Amino acid sequence: MKLHERIEGRLREFVERQPMFFVATAPLAEHGHVNLSPRGIPGTFAVLDDHTFAWLDGTGSGSETVAHLRENGRITIMFCAFDGPPNIVRLHGTGRVVSRYDDGYAALAARFTDVPGARAVVVVDVERVSDSCGWGVPLMSYEGERGLVGPYFERKGEEGQQEYRRAKNRTSIDGLPAYDDDPLPAPQ
Repeated sequence: MKLHERIEGRLREFVERQPMFFVATAPLAEHGHVNLSPRGIPGTFAVLDDHTFAWLDGTGSGSETVAHLRENGRITIMFCAFDGPPNIVRLHGTGRVVSRYDDGYAALAARFTDVPGARAVVVVDVERVSDSCGWGVPLMSYEGERGLVGPYFERKGEEGQQEYRRAKNRTSIDGLPAYDDDPLPAPQ
């Protein structure tokens, strides 16, 4: 393993070339669940500068990453080479969630491909950059995108997306507050 001062040169090129990455977070509670999630819709993640990584966070079936970042900010991002020369790059840092309702969301989201169901931009202030050999990672070929998420949330519309998030994203599996930003519907 080799440590680097920043995300630059070949490391930045490697990160930006990958079709997916993994996000690891954990709550502070001793018995809380560690979360590891894949990400990788094209155009939704980027190195913003030598010490900052971000991605457009889409609505999902859970909200563990958001909950953990709001509780303690700890995060690790991992990129693996599944083709070409072996390599693994890890970005350790502190993450923050910029909700679609927060000031600054529009400017950050404009850096990415618009995706139906986007709920936030996650910004990671990278404190440690490392890469390692990746010899144990298998060679695999990229076949393409599934193309399911966008049409699913597009069909739901804005109100349906909010309802989905209120039902599935308000708390983590450990009961931590998670994505509770959507306004409650007006009483009828």
